[in-house]
Amino acid sequence: MKLSIIRARLPVAAVVVALIGGCATKRIVTQWSNPNYAGPAQAFKRILVIAATDQTALRRNFEDAMVARLKAAGVDAVPSYRYFPENGKVPEPRLKEAVQKSGADAAMITRLIGVTRRTEVTPGYYDPFPAFGLYGWYASAWYGGFYVPPRVYRYPVFFSETTLYDVVKDEVVWTGTIRTVDPEEIDEAIDDYASTVVAALQEKNLLRG
Repeated sequence: MKLSIIRARLPVAAVVVALIGGCATKRIVTQWSNPNYAGPAQAFKRILVIAATDQTALRRNFEDAMVARLKAAGVDAVPSYRYFPENGKVPEPRLKEAVQKSGADAAMITRLIGVTRRTEVTPGYYDPFPAFGLYGWYASAWYGGFYVPPRVYRYPVFFSETTLYDVVKDEVVWTGTIRTVDPEEIDEAIDDYASTVVAALQEKNLLRG
């Protein structure tokens, strides 16, 4: 089994697609489905949800949110923290044991793959004094007006990857990269991320309750 790919960290707000102004906006940047996969992806009995991070609260909140979304779609799922509560990378035997104990025939692994910072600049401008008549406009020219300076907004963009893995056949079924822009409410961002992933899998007909 090659599930020892659990090694990266999720962002503090991510795993959680771009809307400037403090909201978490998510979009699937790219996705891939295994063209040679012959297994019944839509008939998985149980999916083990794994968040590859050593942040306890983030991991548990993310796994719970993804499990809830999968169950709402009619797919049985369980969080990995029930079977290996320790954080950080676990050795392969420990992971295999967790998969076996959970009764899962598939695993969903989410990891952070990159973080960038972007900058948006709103140009400054003059707001002239109100003036009436020829002399009013002439006079206002000597006083200029109200100057609004440029505004600079810097924000983080997280790129996370979620992979659906058939642990019986030892094959990747689907993988997608999701962009999360400037998440403000972490719980909301996590739930939106889970919703984005589940919707993508349903669209590919890879999840069916």
